[in-house]
Amino acid sequence: MTIKELIKQPEGRRLEFKSELPENADLAKTIVAFANDAGGELYIGVRNNPREVVGVAEDELMAIEEKVSSIIYDRCYPAIMPEITFLTDEDKHLIKVSVYRGSTPPYYLKDKGKLQGTYIRVGSTNRLADETIIAELERRRRNVSFDSEIIVDKPAEQLNLYNFADVFKEKTGETLNAQVLKKLELTKELNGVAYPTNALVLFSDDELRNSMFHYAKVECARFKGTGSEEFIDQKSVLTNIATQAEEAYNFVLRHINKGATVEGVYTVSRWEYPIKAVREAIRNAIVHRDYSLTGKDVKVAVYDDMIEITSPGLLPPSIDYSAMESRQSDARNKVIAPIFKRLGIIDQWGNGLKLIFDELKAYPQIGFQWKEVGLSFQVQFVKLDYVAKQELGQELGQELAEQTMYSLILEKLTVEPMSRQDLVVAFNLKKVSGYLNRTLTKLLTQKLIEHTIPDTPNHPAQKFQLTERGKMFLELMLDVK
Repeated sequence: MTIKELIKQPEGRRLEFKSELPENADLAKTIVAFANDAGGELYIGVRNNPREVVGVAEDELMAIEEKVSSIIYDRCYPAIMPEITFLTDEDKHLIKVSVYRGSTPPYYLKDKGKLQGTYIRVGSTNRLADETIIAELERRRRNVSFDSEIIVDKPAEQLNLYNFADVFKEKTGETLNAQVLKKLELTKELNGVAYPTNALVLFSDDELRNSMFHYAKVECARFKGTGSEEFIDQKSVLTNIATQAEEAYNFVLRHINKGATVEGVYTVSRWEYPIKAVREAIRNAIVHRDYSLTGKDVKVAVYDDMIEITSPGLLPPSIDYSAMESRQSDARNKVIAPIFKRLGIIDQWGNGLKLIFDELKAYPQIGFQWKEVGLSFQVQFVKLDYVAKQELGQELGQELAEQTMYSLILEKLTVEPMSRQDLVVAFNLKKVSGYLNRTLTKLLTQKLIEHTIPDTPNHPAQKFQLTERGKMFLELMLDVK
């Protein structure tokens, strides 16, 4: 990527621009946050707002490099080894500071200590980590996942596992006995007693799950319009995590449309959204969410213009949604994910993103967007035609949609192309009126209709036909009515 292409990129989780060397503390916070997360690049000599290359004086390059190295060495702990390089763009000099994902987190400011000096990257900002996030960073250093940690509040044999055992038997053909629980790391022994891990508690229907993980649920809502001010339907999925995905998915199916098209002699049903991709996104939200973040639930929202799925926890550093067509896999929950695989809910080997990518190919009218919102990850399946119609309505004005002649002409042209004389007959007029001519001219100007033979627009037998823009606007007018 060239510098000109680079500076068009927005600041974010792995990218930051500074016009000059930041204050010591600000630089150290950015370096620590990058090391605690997915790594990142800091460019010195690029103004952020407005975005432009301002450069660094050539005779200051070495001094700035030494100062950056000293700040990182003196203020950051454990040791962080950045890569510092010089770049040139049209005689302007830049300094690039590359920080790689650290292997011994948490990283923090020496003078502040671990509890007050650990920072993480959230979007384009550096955020002070709380004790929950610091604990997660420490687990990452030990290569231990939250769901694998032991819970000693109650022996495993006393947990209510009846529903999970039935589902496990149905999907795998195996009985969920003590040996299987231990083999799947759902239990661990302590002083000769088998205790559950966090994963097993989440799969259970025990009161312990309700007390420890009351937030481990899925909130579903169908909102009226495109905002979240008023909802039409709502459902809280409070079951164990093995059955949450299907309940949330069924909620979505109740609130989206299914149409039918004729292909040859067959009638083919088709949902308005790529439902396999939607189901996969819901499953990913549940299996890969960060269960250590207390008070946060998965949210599935259906609006007039999109389906939105929000999962607690940032995207794992090694996953890149911009490369969905490739197979990627990085399970945050190292016990839960294999169980979901055995139950047939997910593919452990990273085919989920590729499934979404492949099905979206058959739905060009649906856009796929993703972003990190605070400490959550969000995906959206957006109706591009809905958005386009709204923009078209704003462009042409609602008063246009209220004019009867516009609507009548467009409706007639949906059947077949028609000439002026055809329209006179269709509307039972005596002749081609000035009003009809003016209306046709306006429709042509607005590109809602076009001539069937563009090179002879004034021929008296010339017919008019709907454009794609006209079809879209007619749908909008019918909605208004």
